[in-house]
Amino acid sequence: MVDEPILVLAATGGQGRAVTDALLGRGAPVRALVRDTGHRRARELADRGVDVVAGSLGDRTSLAAAMNGVRGVFAFTTPFEAGVEAEVAQGRAILAAASEKRVPHLVFSSVAGADQDSGVPHFESKARIEQELASGDVPYTILGPTYFFDNALGGAERIRTGILDLPLPADRPLQQLARPDLGAFAAEVLLSPAAYTERRIELAGDAPTPAQMAAALSAALGHEVRHEQVPLEAIESPDMHAMWTFLNGPGYRVDVPALHAAAPHIHWTRFADWAGDAFAAVR
Repeated sequence: MVDEPILVLAATGGQGRAVTDALLGRGAPVRALVRDTGHRRARELADRGVDVVAGSLGDRTSLAAAMNGVRGVFAFTTPFEAGVEAEVAQGRAILAAASEKRVPHLVFSSVAGADQDSGVPHFESKARIEQELASGDVPYTILGPTYFFDNALGGAERIRTGILDLPLPADRPLQQLARPDLGAFAAEVLLSPAAYTERRIELAGDAPTPAQMAAALSAALGHEVRHEQVPLEAIESPDMHAMWTFLNGPGYRVDVPALHAAAPHIHWTRFADWAGDAFAAVR
């Protein structure tokens, strides 16, 4: 079974790349599902020895073909291209294909807080997929990553000019995660599934406040970065407004010390270290 590949869905995306990198780093054979096998990132995967196959997250036929003979699957769905109903349809296609092919273990990347009745559309869609996965016949593990460090890169230009925009009070901790740490944890689950089957595990590497984030970014850039609290009413996207309302309210609930104690083999990147790497080149 160790020679059988692990299938990574959406392998050229941020999460898929992180999981693929971690699996390759541990010497595991990887099959990658991508929309376009001619894309530069897909060709780069092929050059690294990955078995790259074409398919779509919403196409059960291509998913089932990609799942032939695999030892496990890393599954990912997204609402940000066609909406939350399309995301649920992706989840159902993935689960149907996995059931058809009797996949030995499926790791679904959801989101922390999806089980909290959050009211956030892209949390709720993942919660629906989680429920169908848990009631099905495919052995599974659900991972719930928190806010990713590199979400800050969406505001990189503002950060370089000295402003960190976040819709949170300066002293409100925000649980966050480095994508490589998600990749490392997912790889561990995929390679040693017995200890993780039928579990839901939320992931966070650090919980800095916006003030602490600004201080870390200041150190990385070599000049002052200050936090500016964006008013919730200024967020036009209903989904993002709901998410930041949730994060200002109950928020994520990862027991970070317990998680890190249970998985000491994961590096668990701190925000300050991530910021130093991400912004050091522009000093």
